[in-house]
Amino acid sequence: MLIENRTLEELAPGDTAELRRLVTQDDLLAFANVSGNHNPMHIYDLDGDGDGTREALAPGMFLGALISAVVGNLLPGAGTLYLSQRLEFPARAQAGEELVSRVRVTAKDTTAGTVTLATEVRRLSDDAILVTGEAEVIAPRVKQHYHTRDLPGLIVQRHRHFEALLAQAEPLAPLIMAVVCPEEVLALQGALLARAHSLIEPILVGNPTRIATAAEAAGADLSGIEIVSAEGPADAAACAVALVREGRAQALMKGHLHTDDMLRAVLDRANGLRGRRRLSHVFVMDVPGLAHPLLVTDAAINIAPDLAAKADIVQNAIDLAQSIGITEPKVGVLSAVETVNPAIPSSIDAALLSKMAERGQITGGLVEGPLAMDNAVNLGAARTKGLSSPVAGRAEVLVVPGIDAGNMLAKQLAFLSHAEGAGLVMGARVPIVLTSRADSDMARLASCAVAALHHARCGGAVP
Repeated sequence: MLIENRTLEELAPGDTAELRRLVTQDDLLAFANVSGNHNPMHIYDLDGDGDGTREALAPGMFLGALISAVVGNLLPGAGTLYLSQRLEFPARAQAGEELVSRVRVTAKDTTAGTVTLATEVRRLSDDAILVTGEAEVIAPRVKQHYHTRDLPGLIVQRHRHFEALLAQAEPLAPLIMAVVCPEEVLALQGALLARAHSLIEPILVGNPTRIATAAEAAGADLSGIEIVSAEGPADAAACAVALVREGRAQALMKGHLHTDDMLRAVLDRANGLRGRRRLSHVFVMDVPGLAHPLLVTDAAINIAPDLAAKADIVQNAIDLAQSIGITEPKVGVLSAVETVNPAIPSSIDAALLSKMAERGQITGGLVEGPLAMDNAVNLGAARTKGLSSPVAGRAEVLVVPGIDAGNMLAKQLAFLSHAEGAGLVMGARVPIVLTSRADSDMARLASCAVAALHHARCGGAVP
């Protein structure tokens, strides 16, 4: 926005200016952190007065700041300094409402260099007056112009997409999940937390004594939860797989054991849970500032997949994306470049995967490659490179060349971009949740929500 002020000489009684603003949940979170006012009446997911309703009311001073924005940006504008501001609050605003803040010059003192302004904020939907008042300011005497794009931006770190996943999964019946070796506090707490949110009904598979010890350390009550005795990780994984084959469990969760021990039982040719496709891992990432969930695959299982494995990896990711509500996933197959280069094998594989999708060998999504990371997720970068397609700059699924690139990308998003990652293994007969000791509570919940949503969409059938 281009800002141009109005100097004292230019101002006259009756001059007006206004700004419109859609109040968002992120606005209220940002204001809470910047101001230090953490009153739960203003936080979108809290009930501040205990009446059972989440208020998300805009703080009075936030509304006052909307008046300040008009004064500082438009009338009088750049160079203005406050002397006083009186505010009254006849009504309240909530997140999701569009407001208009207005100021009107009522008097000017040329000698003192001051201007008096009538100020108000109204709700656009019903023209209700939310704030009234009067301001006295020192008006600028020098003409100024500048553009707001020169100011730093602000991204609010929150679990927007994971919250939406939990809301999607809330109406579903709890997923019966065999939890393998929940013999350590964090591994057990993840399962119990998901149970408390009605996402899963766990069956705990492992050493009963160690499970009880973990429960005692966590202060958890295991009453009403089935425990299946197993000695050692291999035995526990085999027992959990058997529970699925018997129809007693609908999904698996990794507890305190190595991933290889878990997947060895899953891949057993005689008694495992092999599906028609290769197993692959999909991260569902909640990245602050990104308007949609971002799926990254494969960062955990396939080390250096060939073309056939990558085709399964892509199809698994498309299926999962559809399960969480992305109707036609946009899949960017990553390489170091966005053009096919015979010296870069990943660029060739990416082009072939794109052609396979075009020919119907991969279905359900839009697949394009090769794409470099920048022009896969940033529309401006895609346009700069001359890429015009439904996927370039808009990718919702990122397919990496190998586990090195995938692991680095996922951890960069987590530790530099403050993203949260929910993880699921696809390609088996049931969804498999892989948890990590570093996972937050929200990541553990989101992983279970993703598993429940995928199971519900597939009806328990192998894709």
